[in-house]
Amino acid sequence: MLFRSLTRIGLSAALAASAAATAVAAPDPDRIFDKSTVWRPLTPNDKLVVYGIDDPAVSGVACWYTQPEKGGIKGTLGLAEDVSDISLACRQTGPIQFKDKLKQGEVVFSERRSLIFKSMQIVRGCDAARNTLIYMVYSDKVIQGSPKNSTSAVPLAPWGTEPAAKCADFMKN
Repeated sequence: MLFRSLTRIGLSAALAASAAATAVAAPDPDRIFDKSTVWRPLTPNDKLVVYGIDDPAVSGVACWYTQPEKGGIKGTLGLAEDVSDISLACRQTGPIQFKDKLKQGEVVFSERRSLIFKSMQIVRGCDAARNTLIYMVYSDKVIQGSPKNSTSAVPLAPWGTEPAAKCADFMKN
């Protein structure tokens, strides 16, 4: 019984490490601002923090997400597991230029949300019929998934004199 538990924990840790290693090497997100939600007298407060990040494979698209960050002693030491409540908004910020072919559900950004088992992912897809990039943020655990997610859509529009790019033209088959 103990051996099975240890094997399951070892396998889960290996899967988490593998998922982290295959994530896109995107730059760190920009911390835009935060708002305290729980006051703590001697340690940092719990906060909602807004971050911004540019899509590394599609110039002209940026996403902003808000996530809770735990304060207190566990939060300060990096031992608190952050909850899965993350909201997402993505927008066209300039002319769209695809840097390479894209895959449906490709990871745009990934970040660890707990010491070992939990991560937050932003993934991208293309709705070819509507010429729209779709972004989804979700938090997952290796052992047990999380249904909490948020979705944002970026319809590809002309920018200045540049015609609208077609996301279907840049998808891998």
